[in-house]
Amino acid sequence: MFSKILIANRGEIAIRVMRACRELGIPSVAVYSEADKNALFAKYADEAVFIGPSPSSQSYLKIDNIIKAALETGAQAIHPGYGFLSENTAFASACAENGIAFIGPPSSAIDAMGSKITARQTMKEAGVPIVPGIEKGINDPDEAMDLADGIGYPIILKPAAGGGGIGMKIVHSRGEMLPALTSSQSVALSAFGDDTIYIEKYLTEPRHIEFQILADEMGKTIYVSDRECSIQRRHQKLIEESPSPVMSDELRERMGAIAVKAAKAIGYASAGTVEFMYSRGDFYFLEMNTRLQVEHPITEMVTDVDLAKEQILIAAGQPLNYDQSDIQIRGWAIECRINAEDPLNDFSPAPGRIQRYRSPGGPGIRVDSGVYSGYLIPPYYDSLISKLVAHGKDRKEAIARMERALYEYIIVGVKTNIFFHKAVLRNARFRSGDFNTGFIKEENIADAVVRVAAEDFDKHQSLASALGADNRKVAAIAAAVGSYLGQQKPEEKH
Repeated sequence: MFSKILIANRGEIAIRVMRACRELGIPSVAVYSEADKNALFAKYADEAVFIGPSPSSQSYLKIDNIIKAALETGAQAIHPGYGFLSENTAFASACAENGIAFIGPPSSAIDAMGSKITARQTMKEAGVPIVPGIEKGINDPDEAMDLADGIGYPIILKPAAGGGGIGMKIVHSRGEMLPALTSSQSVALSAFGDDTIYIEKYLTEPRHIEFQILADEMGKTIYVSDRECSIQRRHQKLIEESPSPVMSDELRERMGAIAVKAAKAIGYASAGTVEFMYSRGDFYFLEMNTRLQVEHPITEMVTDVDLAKEQILIAAGQPLNYDQSDIQIRGWAIECRINAEDPLNDFSPAPGRIQRYRSPGGPGIRVDSGVYSGYLIPPYYDSLISKLVAHGKDRKEAIARMERALYEYIIVGVKTNIFFHKAVLRNARFRSGDFNTGFIKEENIADAVVRVAAEDFDKHQSLASALGADNRKVAAIAAAVGSYLGQQKPEEKH
């Protein structure tokens, strides 16, 4: 077993991995930027090393600085968390070159799934169903037009080197194709340094369903649970649940077997996630994330499998602790990503200082967070404040517990998307489980957020006052909500 592990990440995911280390009796090392010198994760670790200025390009993405920190502290392994360098083959290789274990899959597996085009080709050769589309990248507009005509509209354009929904464009007709392609290529070049695009058929009423995978270095591979990730904005997940409302035992077994097949095809070892698009009874491979997912806690809640611990044990060369038959799904879990952003202003980031903070608790509630009262949320990184998870004996109880937890959650000083989550959970279609990736737009959730903010203001103010919140600040938020409502046209009010 490792004698010390460095976590090459920040915020709640750094703390999550450190918790696993602490339970395994392994000292942890944090690395932090200038902006994070007072962050909770840097204080929680057994050791902390400064690695550079606030911008991630000068700190959390500086491979040399992180490797140096590991060598100086005697860390035998590095856990990359998610984002930053977690799927960077150069980083995994640098670890190996310096005799440091990378707590993740082999660099060859990361490389195989790093390009969506390569991933499609690999999965097709392995017999894994893929969405109809092209098996090569394109840059030429005329070629793209001809290929889209052959596939048939609607289609979706995706940057070959991208992820996180960045640069994706849905195209419904030939007339929309050229401007959408130009836009997608521009975003791809800016975000990833590569304007190569590929084309897939856009599925009707698609659901985004993923399967958690665990695989050891001896070749044993299992699927742990499925997750529904269809509540998305701009192809980015906001609410996840496990299991999926559409899942049956038979479908789970079929999709799980395909997920295992996909992982084996690239010699995978570690925790990972195989993502599918599901449409009207059929499912297709979308991509594989070769790291721990943001939404992994809901899988842990329904299966009682500690995925972070398993990652560490696998990287240390130990055999997987579970057989497929050991995995049982118990109850239901839902995760809401609580972000510092303004849902009344197109979800724009809202960094700032948290003046008062009280997280929810009670039966079935888990909060993965890295903030506290007085904490300054920096503008340099993702706006995630916490991952709020509710677990119940069934979906109805999980929703009820999440609603109760959202009611209890008090964050004063920065704007958050809590009202957004309340609006979704109160939606009849969401509660029925009959939704797809177009849910937010189709249900006009943006309008519902305004109504919920107005309806719940008094309750929020009452709870916030118990923490000594500045009533002037709360009143300013109320005035902003009222102003927003007043600006709406009569026909927009509901």
